[in-house]
Amino acid sequence: MRRSTTTALVAALLATGVTPVFLTGPASAAVAKHYDDFNGDGRRDLAYGGYNDVDREGGTVTVVYGTATGLDTAHPTYLHQDSAGIPGAGEEDDQFGESLASADLNNDGYADLLVGNSMEHVGSTDYRGTVTVVWGSKSGLSGGTNLTPAGGAGSYFGRDLATGDFTGDGSPDLAVIGGGETWLYRGPFTKSGTTGKVSEIDKESGWYSTALGAGKVDGDGRTDLVVIGTEITGSDIRERAWFLKGTSSGLASGASRTLSDRQEGLYPSPVVGDFDKNGYGDIVLGVPDKDNGKGAVTIWRGTASGPGTSTTFTQATSGVSGSPEAGDDFGYAISAADANGDGYADLAVGVPHEDVEGLQDQGGVHVFRGGSGGLSGARSSWIAQTVLGPADSHASFGYTLRLRDLTADGKADLAVGAANGALLMRGTGTVPTKTGAVALPELGGSLPD
Repeated sequence: MRRSTTTALVAALLATGVTPVFLTGPASAAVAKHYDDFNGDGRRDLAYGGYNDVDREGGTVTVVYGTATGLDTAHPTYLHQDSAGIPGAGEEDDQFGESLASADLNNDGYADLLVGNSMEHVGSTDYRGTVTVVWGSKSGLSGGTNLTPAGGAGSYFGRDLATGDFTGDGSPDLAVIGGGETWLYRGPFTKSGTTGKVSEIDKESGWYSTALGAGKVDGDGRTDLVVIGTEITGSDIRERAWFLKGTSSGLASGASRTLSDRQEGLYPSPVVGDFDKNGYGDIVLGVPDKDNGKGAVTIWRGTASGPGTSTTFTQATSGVSGSPEAGDDFGYAISAADANGDGYADLAVGVPHEDVEGLQDQGGVHVFRGGSGGLSGARSSWIAQTVLGPADSHASFGYTLRLRDLTADGKADLAVGAANGALLMRGTGTVPTKTGAVALPELGGSLPD
């Protein structure tokens, strides 16, 4: 997941690293069950942007492996461009880990980690950008291969990433932003750097891609793609969401909808969840800058023919805690998964700049529970920043978040980042709880969705 941030928050969330564990392991025959199980033990693992050490720069990814008792937060692994086997070298304005995605790209039974670094200088080209695959193995992530940018990809290659089996052939594919376009890399991938066919995803009108999200929307079993971008038609500049249907030959252009009638460019990567359990994935679009930063989240409902009708939630929606205020940024971060084990996807919404009892930008998270008819304000709960520690101004609690089952109990756990730390709360039969929560080490960037 990728999210534009304020300058102050970016400055507070720089990345680090130390020497990683060197990993080896034989390949297995089946595709990894979980797209984020890097060591093939059947448990989900967690990778996210981390802090830089004082003696290095250029961005770091922190990896925390899952165990039978939950995440092993006492023994994180750090990956960066000065790690053995990782191509490149850490440089002052690199952002290794700016975007992250994962999938079993070479079909060996171990999920692989894709790391975007759109600020990478390549040869004499400033900000050419790179996408590095760090390969999974029996012992975890080890060694890396850079993908070759498509010929017309332009600069800032790797600005955002999304994976899924878009063609339905059993091999995960990759969508990546390079320049103003999105590029589809078909699988399978190899450690020598070869991939399947590469094609450009672009509109005939002026289009500039800014964020990607993937999921199964129309119920045909293939992964579909949602692209957020700026569309320019004559003198009109609009922010738009564009649906592309997965097909056996690639991605086919589908419906679009306007998010804003002016250029803003501050949108989280879209997510997909089946909130009403009808077999079709609903697309979640965060619009944090709506109405002078009060923010909104739109649910673009899935159907057999793609996304159809929509519903929009704000802090003014009946049943939703709080009230909308300028600069709250409701919808700044979003993530979807089944947090209470009832079979319906639930939605977490970050509001990092919410002021609480006079404390500026304390932040918080709304959790909307899925159910019959989909999401509703009546089934929403508020998680305050105080689950992380004493109430504090400028904590920006909820600037990044992720819902995934990291404890293998059938309930998605909620990871939430703030300027002063990060917490993983276990899923329960209702909403994630701080009881038994664990601190995530060295979170200094964004959590992937």
